[in-house]
Amino acid sequence: MDFIIGGLAGVGATIITNPMDVVKTRLQLQGELKAKTEQSTRYRGIFHALYVIARADGALALQKGLAPAMLLGFTMNSVRLGMYHVAEVQGWTKTKDGEISVNRAIFWSSASGVLSGVAANPTFVLKTRIQAVAHPSIAVGRQHSYKGMFDGIATIYRNEGMRGFFAGVSATCTRLAIGSAAQLTTFSTVKEELRSRGYWENSPTMLAFVASLFSSVLCVIFETPLDVVNTRLYNQGSGSHGAVLYTGIVDCITKIYKTEGFHGLYKGLGPLYLRIAPHTTLSLVIWDILNNMLIHKKL
Repeated sequence: MDFIIGGLAGVGATIITNPMDVVKTRLQLQGELKAKTEQSTRYRGIFHALYVIARADGALALQKGLAPAMLLGFTMNSVRLGMYHVAEVQGWTKTKDGEISVNRAIFWSSASGVLSGVAANPTFVLKTRIQAVAHPSIAVGRQHSYKGMFDGIATIYRNEGMRGFFAGVSATCTRLAIGSAAQLTTFSTVKEELRSRGYWENSPTMLAFVASLFSSVLCVIFETPLDVVNTRLYNQGSGSHGAVLYTGIVDCITKIYKTEGFHGLYKGLGPLYLRIAPHTTLSLVIWDILNNMLIHKKL
């Protein structure tokens, strides 16, 4: 049940934040491996991107990749939040005195992030490629034409084999290990600190909401460079679709920094925050509410 609750929390948050994920993906692929002076700007920012995507491909294009994104939200968060909640319930994240141990919380949140990355990577790849596809006038990055989620699965398997579903998996696990450590450790620590000071003792929802706001900021700061790397690795595909641009995490970071500058590693920061902040808040609050409901039901 812990894992199902985590998955449902992820799905609920994904439906609302997917448009920002589409914008984030496009901005991260824009000007790929080109100096800033050589880049053609299709999207001039968050709101411009929302406008041109809706104008060129229709308003529904802002929900591109929603099906794999929902599957991703369920798969990733069921493993990540479910495993971390088990660790919390078992007391593995606390000291002998019952207080939050930052080191233990970091370990269990990172471990849950790595496992969730392995489990969810195929849906990450599929979601990113579908979100990247656009009208030629606003297209950025390599374009993979899939008729839908199932056609995408069949095409990737036919052209790239199982290996295609695990493109960028090392970067995914690294990002989720760091992101989960920042997100879940901060969430647990801040929530415990606020509770110990007497804040929102009778309002667990507000307590979870405030704690999630803190965790989302740290999550975005640490995750963005690796999120850019993930997007590039997911979207490049195999050598059968053209030259492979990146051979791995280090090669990708090095090439982005050399050609696009430090700014290139933080492309899509705005929409990533606008996706992660509400996604973190919604998923963690929903997760907390469902867990509290389950605890009260058991009592």
